[in-house]
Amino acid sequence: MGESGQRYSGIAGVLIAAILWGTTGTAATFAPDLSPLAIGAVAMGVGGLLQTIIAGNTLICQRQLIFSHWHFLLTGAIAVTIYPLAFYASMHYAGVTIGTVISIGSAPLLTALIEYRFDKVHLTRRWMCGAAVGICGMVMLCLAENYGQSAGDALITAGIFLGLLAGFTYAFYSWSARRLMQAGVASRAAMGAIFGAGGALLMPVLFITGSPLLASWNNAAVGFYMAVIPMFAGYICYGYGLARVSASTATTLTLIEPVIAALLAVMLVGERLPLFGWVGVGLIVACLGIITVPFEKCSFTFTRRRPDNL
Repeated sequence: MGESGQRYSGIAGVLIAAILWGTTGTAATFAPDLSPLAIGAVAMGVGGLLQTIIAGNTLICQRQLIFSHWHFLLTGAIAVTIYPLAFYASMHYAGVTIGTVISIGSAPLLTALIEYRFDKVHLTRRWMCGAAVGICGMVMLCLAENYGQSAGDALITAGIFLGLLAGFTYAFYSWSARRLMQAGVASRAAMGAIFGAGGALLMPVLFITGSPLLASWNNAAVGFYMAVIPMFAGYICYGYGLARVSASTATTLTLIEPVIAALLAVMLVGERLPLFGWVGVGLIVACLGIITVPFEKCSFTFTRRRPDNL
């Protein structure tokens, strides 16, 4: 597979992951007895440990290489621990769409700042244009979701700040995993190490808050779905994609996640989306097109016509 083929397969992997992640907010509404901390701990904790299990042989073979880059493992594990707690708390306080919009929408810019600070990566004008269009779509989608609401402003503000924390930690564990892969660690081993360590750190949170998971089959089914489908399968796809595209591109591609979350909220949860919210959805789709669809460089050659008498 050529370089362009590798890139497109990576893009496909990230998009599949983002679509799966977009279902988490709606799935959480089917288990109202579960706290956001319990949902985050079971989803990322169990899902992370499952990734470690399937990557076991590769992890053993590459353990020395991984531990030689322990700082990326440590930063990634801490970010993985904080991310789900902040993300699901953000959705709990600010709503499914706003929480997803802020968490995922802030990640591309934060990833770009991380790459600029640590890797001296200069972003292309095309990426910046696509990210700007996507963020405009995010803002419109966020405003549409909050349209007409006047109560709970303090909770919404808290949800927004938690969403920004989730976006930062999401950007940071993506960058950490990417750096491990660039150091020669296999995609599965890098994701298994970071998410396994983060999953282990989340286990105490699960033990403290997770008793409602056993209170009913419905709660248990939601917990099982969150851990196995969006987190386990989704992050396998994301790791595959992250090995083939930059962290900033990967986090920008995941802007499709709040679109999926908004659509499911409308279709399954009963939320309504005003017209300018749908315009925001269209802008996010346009953003994905800008950063993924190849544009042929058109060169125009202007020649000065010579006089006939010369």
